[in-house]
Amino acid sequence: QVQLVESGGGLVQAGESVRLSCTGSGRSFNNFIMGWFRQGPGKEREFVAAIAWLGGYTRYADSAEGRFTISRDNVKNTVYLQMNFLKPEDTAVYFCAADSRFPPPSISDVATLYEYWGQGTQVTVSS
Repeated sequence: QVQLVESGGGLVQAGESVRLSCTGSGRSFNNFIMGWFRQGPGKEREFVAAIAWLGGYTRYADSAEGRFTISRDNVKNTVYLQMNFLKPEDTAVYFCAADSRFPPPSISDVATLYEYWGQGTQVTVSS
């Protein structure tokens, strides 16, 4: 059974940084695309960033480009989201997700294509 567990959220002030982690268990993630999505208050879930497990190819939402960095540690089965220069509009529950389609397709920003999801971690940015 695949399980994803996020950690690292919290309350920060605008301009500060936070690093989120997502550790997977239950199977090998070597072929999975791993993504981060978020859902702010009263908003729909939106794509933030994703990374191919092999090769390290990445994709970012426009809102994350230049401020957020996604990375992974294959040995630890962990994907990270480093978020810098945070803004109040970044306040959301952040979810880790895994796209298990094989062979691995191009990185998608569509939530319904990600089969596995974590429980989410809250990030609150105060102004």
